[in-house]
Amino acid sequence: MHEGNPSVGQGAVSESALSWSLTEGVIELALHRSPCNELGSASLEELEKFATALQVMEPDAHALIIYSELTPGFCAGADLRELYQRSQAMERTQAARGVRDFLERIHRVLNLIDGSPLTTIAAVHGVTFGGGFELALACDLIVADKMARFCFPELRLGLIPGFGGIPRLKRDLGNAVVRDLLLTGRSINATKAQQIGLVSQVVGEGEVLRAARATAAQLRKFDRATAAAAKKFIKPIPHEELRLEIDMFCELFARPAVEAGLRKFVESSDAQPYLP
Repeated sequence: MHEGNPSVGQGAVSESALSWSLTEGVIELALHRSPCNELGSASLEELEKFATALQVMEPDAHALIIYSELTPGFCAGADLRELYQRSQAMERTQAARGVRDFLERIHRVLNLIDGSPLTTIAAVHGVTFGGGFELALACDLIVADKMARFCFPELRLGLIPGFGGIPRLKRDLGNAVVRDLLLTGRSINATKAQQIGLVSQVVGEGEVLRAARATAAQLRKFDRATAAAAKKFIKPIPHEELRLEIDMFCELFARPAVEAGLRKFVESSDAQPYLP
């Protein structure tokens, strides 16, 4: 069970894949695109709208919480079906340009969240894979339901994470953890994620949004400018590595192995083919 919609306050906006509101200095971004908040072109357009609104709301806020309203989890990652369909419908060079454009756009959104002067909290449960994991890594704090699982499954498709996951994970954790998650493709649970320093707090099932809101309330006690200065000092954005990640992703995307991996995913009869 997971908490319902936040109380609608100042600046409430609802889109098809996500919605946001500003209440008592806390911005809440709710993800609600079925089946598990896959990030495709429609979701990206809405995230771009949110990014624009975020910059307007920031002077009136001190915290941002990102969470999912859907039972399966926080986010299963990129919309691989859309990616495959795009690769089939376009000439390969044109498809590659489209992928690069998509990556550059989503990097801009995640960099805005990463660099926001607000303290940002990802409240995650269930599936937190691929691009969903990367969205969580853009936040300052990850609060996890004990049922949350984290994974980078991209190597099974012949790809690497493309939404900034590698540079952000390297920034936050030791290389041994980064290599294990990236090269094995296996998932880790919330307890393990806390042990390695990925997650700041693990809470009971269905309690993650409540815990994130309690953390946001605690943040209100401190000077916002001081918190923003501290964040800028301890959390630099790895811009150069992020650019290199886009280049590597696009280079790999052109390989036949990727088309084969995407086709296998799309044709899978599993209810949740993104699970390991």
